[in-house]
Amino acid sequence: MQWEFLVALVIAIPIILFPVAFIWYINIGGIVAAIKDARTARVIREKKVAGATKIK
Repeated sequence: MQWEFLVALVIAIPIILFPVAFIWYINIGGIVAAIKDARTARVIREKKVAGATKIK
């Protein structure tokens, strides 16, 4: 391979992959946030149900 082609690859690959990695980061962050919200809602719902079933 010629050195110009290698330099072009070294420069082009990060430029192409950075947006892809950034979008994956945003998507995975959203999934993690949704899972945390769902867990919190489930815990709150279970506490309400447990509190409502207690006999005082």
